[in-house]
Amino acid sequence: MKAEKTVNIHEAKTHLSRLIEEAIQGEPFIIAKAGRPVVKVTAIDAPEPRAIRRTGFLAGLISVPDDFDQMGADEIATAFDGTPNPAK
Repeated sequence: MKAEKTVNIHEAKTHLSRLIEEAIQGEPFIIAKAGRPVVKVTAIDAPEPRAIRRTGFLAGLISVPDDFDQMGADEIATAFDGTPNPAK
C-alpha cells in the first residue's frame, strides 16, 4: 500500500491545481501545518450533471385549452370573498 503524499501549506498553495488533478486521478494527499497533518484532500464521487432542460420539448404532445387562464376562477373567487367571478 502506497503512503499518501504529505505537503506543507506553502507547497499546497503553490501547486494546488496539480495536486487536485492528482487527487482526482485517485492519489489523495495530506496538507500539513508545521509538520502536523491537518487536512486530507481526496476526490469525491459527484453525480453527473443533469441534462439541460429544453424549452418546448413537449410541443405537439400536449394541448392547452383557450380558457386555461379562467379555469377554476369561480372556485378561487368564492374561496377569497364568497362570490362567483363577475368577469364571465
